[in-house]
Amino acid sequence: MNAGRLGLAGTGLSLLCTFAVAVAGPSVMEPVLSGARRQPPWAFDLHLSAYLAVGLTALGVLAGAAGLVLLLRAVRDGWTVHPRTVLLAGMLAAVVLTLVPPFGSSDPLSYAAYGRMVATGHNPYLTTPAQLAAHGDPVARAVQDWYGQPSVYGPLASGIQALASLIGGTSVRLTVFVLGLANLLAFGVTALLLYRMSGGRERRLRAMLLWTANPLLLQVLIAGGHIDTQQIVFCVAAVAVLSRGWGSPGRAALAGALAGLGFAVKVSAALVVAGLAVALVLEHRDRERAVVAILLGSLCAGFAVVAGAAVAIGGSAMLTVTSRASDMVSIGSPWRTIRTVLQGAAGHGAAGDLVKYGAIVLALVLAVLMVRRIAERRRVSVGVAPVGVASAGVAPAGVWVVLALVVAWLFAWPYVLPWYDAFGWAFLALVPASGLDWLMLARTTALGLAYLPARTADVSLPRGLHWIQPAFRNGVSPAIITATVAALIAITIGNRYSAWSDFGSVRSAGSAGGSDRHPDGDGRAPARHTGGEGMRGADRR
Repeated sequence: MNAGRLGLAGTGLSLLCTFAVAVAGPSVMEPVLSGARRQPPWAFDLHLSAYLAVGLTALGVLAGAAGLVLLLRAVRDGWTVHPRTVLLAGMLAAVVLTLVPPFGSSDPLSYAAYGRMVATGHNPYLTTPAQLAAHGDPVARAVQDWYGQPSVYGPLASGIQALASLIGGTSVRLTVFVLGLANLLAFGVTALLLYRMSGGRERRLRAMLLWTANPLLLQVLIAGGHIDTQQIVFCVAAVAVLSRGWGSPGRAALAGALAGLGFAVKVSAALVVAGLAVALVLEHRDRERAVVAILLGSLCAGFAVVAGAAVAIGGSAMLTVTSRASDMVSIGSPWRTIRTVLQGAAGHGAAGDLVKYGAIVLALVLAVLMVRRIAERRRVSVGVAPVGVASAGVAPAGVWVVLALVVAWLFAWPYVLPWYDAFGWAFLALVPASGLDWLMLARTTALGLAYLPARTADVSLPRGLHWIQPAFRNGVSPAIITATVAALIAITIGNRYSAWSDFGSVRSAGSAGGSDRHPDGDGRAPARHTGGEGMRGADRR
């Protein structure tokens, strides 16, 4: 059996394990959903033991990671399958996982409560589930790990949650299902955008493997029922719009507005606007400053209008809650250990500030190194594309710049969760294969194992599983994250690592002999593309 078939087998095993845990019903991995059992999502009540629930989930992570490694290597060696088949298979898996209850964390219960707040006339940025539950609300009473935490999501997310609440009423089960449908829609639209933006069979196959049929994302993101898909779809749409018209003020404004909608879900979408702004400057660095100013102004204006409206709707309470959330540090992050050491010398408050500002500095350093590497690899403007890419209207360097800022934030920020990595995977799917593939894979796999489960309330692991947190969340995860940061720096500043040197390349995502690759073999286009246009429970957010 070749690597491609083995990779498909690993992916299939991973999805089977994921589905088995979800359809088995409540366990240490899956919270109870109150509501009529006849309502979706549907599951049995098999009472899986903690060993079996955690073991199947871990097997799903490991099998999925191994399958993805094999598939990526097989594609680079010339193995292929029609990308439309992978798209349909991945979407079918996502649909099936939406029909069964979410598991891994209790976040969907919090989403349901925040929607219930809006539907009942409460401010989700000033009200906690505990306060709503004190009035006897059954949806708020179901919340577990974030019982005393107001919403940290934007008003668009709150609106979607309110709609789900209006449909679901007092049924947590039905409300969570409607939220799952919203996530499924966002996931599917993102898949179609990536498929359209990729162009070329090999590049589309890579995009579908890294997003739509990525078993790690299907487990931690879709089966987890997380809201991140709703942010990502707007961010990918923003890049899609601008990548087809880097010189168009109208497209720049539309891209900014779409990123603003992403901001109205989660504020980290601002990274995409920053990336697009840098890309515009690089693209038009040889043009008059007035032209650059108009384009940047259009981009920023589109973003400011929508994001400003979101801030106005959310008010100062939203900003306060979001700012407070930015101070949190995950147990699985190496910053947790650093903060603990600093607390002994500087105190709790000062240690928290040092960690926060240290993370900002690290993110800036990583972003600068990556953008510089991208510019060095091209020595041409953003928007130059190799043969077979220009016709698809894609500007690979611009996508690389956006990816660079997102990855810099993911790798540097003290608050880490496996489903956050989906933000990076979405843009990684649009660029050629490089060493960054393996860094993202190692990071997401480590985090997926570290958060087994990513919930504490109503969870009691047997003594035989007590080793998981100290081994993975306190040990393996911080070590892997530190190693990936070091490796990323090595990729961006050195040329000795030939196996990793495709970072920032415009070469095709396919095999060396792929039809999308420029015949000169250096991945460069001969001419400019002018195709138109820290607390208990603080690890589970």
